[in-house]
Amino acid sequence: MTSEITLFVNPTAGRGRGAHAAQPAAAALRAAGFSVRTVIGEDAGDALRRARTAVDGGTGALIAVGGDGMASLALQAVAGTRTPLGVIAVGTGNDFARALGLPVRDPAAAGALVAAALKEERIRDVDLGRVGATWFGTVLASGFDSRVNDRGNRMRWPTGRFKYDLAMLAELAAFKPVPYRVTLDDGVVHEVDATLVAIGNGSSYGGGMRICADADMSDGLFDVTVVGDCSRTTLLKVFPRVYKGTHLDHPKVTVHRAATVRIEAQGTTGYADGERLGELPLTATCVPGAVRVLGP
Repeated sequence: MTSEITLFVNPTAGRGRGAHAAQPAAAALRAAGFSVRTVIGEDAGDALRRARTAVDGGTGALIAVGGDGMASLALQAVAGTRTPLGVIAVGTGNDFARALGLPVRDPAAAGALVAAALKEERIRDVDLGRVGATWFGTVLASGFDSRVNDRGNRMRWPTGRFKYDLAMLAELAAFKPVPYRVTLDDGVVHEVDATLVAIGNGSSYGGGMRICADADMSDGLFDVTVVGDCSRTTLLKVFPRVYKGTHLDHPKVTVHRAATVRIEAQGTTGYADGERLGELPLTATCVPGAVRVLGP
C-alpha cells in the first residue's frame, strides 16, 4: 500500500466541524508515517472528480471527513475499486459510520482508528446498494420519509434539523398511504398500500432511526421494511420505536430480504443515504463486497 493518503473533506459538515476534524485526522495519519493530501472541491461534482482522480492515481486510501453526504460522495469514487475507505464522521446523521461501528463526532478517535487500521491493514469488504450508476451504503427511503425530505428541501426557513421536524408535522397532517408494487428477486410481487418502504443495506437513516434494524452489511441481501396503511395516530405511536428498532414487531410492519428490489408508487420520490435519487420506479441491487472499509 502506498504511504500517500487522501483526506476528502467537506469543510461545512456539522456547521463547520468538517474543517476542524481534518486537522486531528491528518495529524494521526502523519504520526503513523503516512503522507497526507487533502481534497476539497468547489461543489459536489468537483469534489467527486477530484476524489476519483486520487483513486485512479493510486492513493493508499480515501478518508471521507464530514457527514453522510460526504461518505456517499466517497462511495461513488471507491466502490468497485481496491482503494479502502475510511470515515471521519462529523456530520448530522453519520449513519454509515454507525453501521460500520466507527466513532461519531470524535475526529481524534476516528483519525487514530483509521491510522491504526491502515498500519495493521485492518480492512474488510462490505456490501453496497446500487441504483443505476449510484451507490449507497445505508438506506433507500421512499414514502412518508421521502415526502418529508422533499418538503424540507423546499423550505428556506428555518435551518438545520428543526426544518425537517416542521416538514414532518406538515406531511403528517396531509399524508395518506399510497399503493406500492414491490417486486423481490424471488419473483414474488407484493401490492400493498404503504406508509413507507425502506430498502436497507445498513440499519439506520436520519441520524439513528433504525428503520431496517436487523440489516447486515455483509450478507449480500437487503432488509426491506414495509410500513403498511397506518393511520396518523398509529404512525405517531410507532414512530418513536424506530430509534430502538422495536417497530419491527408491529403488525403493520413487514420485513422482506432480497438481493434485488424494485419499488413502484406514483408521485413518490426515492432518497438513498439522504441524497435524492428521483421518482419511483427504482430498482436497487445489493452488491456483495463492493467497497473495502477501514475499521475496528
